[in-house]
Amino acid sequence: MRYASFSLASDPRPRPGIIDNHRVIQLEGASLLEVIGTGERPSQGTPSYPLAEIRWHAPIPRPAKNIFCVGRNYAAHVKEGAAAYNREAKLPEVPVFFTKAPTTVRGPFDDLPRHDGVTEQLDWEVELAVIIGRTGRNISHADALSHVFGYTVLNDITARDLQQRHTQWFKGKSLDGSCPMGPVVVTADEFGDPQAKRVSLRVNGVTKQDATTADMIFPVATLIEWLSKGLTLEPGDIIATGTPEGVGMGRTPQEWLHAGDILETEVEGIGVMRNRIADL
Repeated sequence: MRYASFSLASDPRPRPGIIDNHRVIQLEGASLLEVIGTGERPSQGTPSYPLAEIRWHAPIPRPAKNIFCVGRNYAAHVKEGAAAYNREAKLPEVPVFFTKAPTTVRGPFDDLPRHDGVTEQLDWEVELAVIIGRTGRNISHADALSHVFGYTVLNDITARDLQQRHTQWFKGKSLDGSCPMGPVVVTADEFGDPQAKRVSLRVNGVTKQDATTADMIFPVATLIEWLSKGLTLEPGDIIATGTPEGVGMGRTPQEWLHAGDILETEVEGIGVMRNRIADL
């Protein structure tokens, strides 16, 4: 199934729905977060709307906690980052975790703030995101994927100058509007193998990133296993699984986002987000 959050011109309140062909069927429940938390397949409400008439929101417009993120999870990305900052390209032995604030979340077709005067090095990062569906702690590798509700597309927009200046990544990763997600959450049973999907990103129509999740250093099951050690994962938690090579930081010369740039962020089997950088 394919879940979404949407609103109407007559009522801007986000509400959950299931995508069915070219329509969205509204679900009972206040939010997709509530739907995920029930642990049961929801009953479908009667209202449905053409997709052309809705406004798309991030599937979980306001996460209950910070988004869990993974750094340095593709070998080629580790190497390009090391080259950009004259560091040793050493692959991590365990997953590198950090977080993004809930206020970073934006919809799959929303404008994203340029943050002029705050950063001069705004960068892109296409990622497969995992939505947890079942509570667990100390989850075994064998059981990890059974805790997944579904998957969505995420762009981990990063202020590279802030990331370097503050050393710890949280500040450079947590500017408002720096985490568009969507357009849908595809349930785990429909999505299939999370390590067999193409991820790509285009800036103004030019492909910048194009890789496969098979290239992850730590696959999804391993990430869940490590993250849950002594830490309870709950329904609605979001895990961004890392980005492949091709970010602006790693290019020669380096490339940064500017007002007016159009980002198209895609994961095979889920869909495409389209966001414009704007002077907001």
